[in-house]
Amino acid sequence: MATSSHLNWLIIRNNNAFLLKKRDVNKPFSTEPNNLASVSSYRYSGIVHKKTLGVVPTADKKGFTAVLKKGKYAQRPAKNTVRVDFKAGPRRSLKKLKNLLIGSKYRKDLTQAALRRASAVLRSQKPLPTKGKKAELTKGKKPE
Repeated sequence: MATSSHLNWLIIRNNNAFLLKKRDVNKPFSTEPNNLASVSSYRYSGIVHKKTLGVVPTADKKGFTAVLKKGKYAQRPAKNTVRVDFKAGPRRSLKKLKNLLIGSKYRKDLTQAALRRASAVLRSQKPLPTKGKKAELTKGKKPE
């Protein structure tokens, strides 16, 4: 018989392998998979819930992948996760992710956090701006 997610959280909340406790930080960080906020809290925990959601970069660094855990296959790890790639461009990919989460009613409380994480992943994949003509023009000017 499986235990409830609340009981599991009470057992692992203070001691688990994914905790990162720092001095003078009230809320410890968490490095567990499928934790959208990287914060050790019941809401974002990727270990204790039957349904979890994670957003990671794709292998080729051109988009992001949503990792969903099926509640139906909680005891079968091989069939447990579903990976959905989003590579259609930033705006369209974020819209598709939102439609996927809201349309399927999959953890509505994590929708906003998933969109934030996805946009952060997309932002990290953008190339840094190069120093162009504008930088050269401002460098040569004298201060007034």
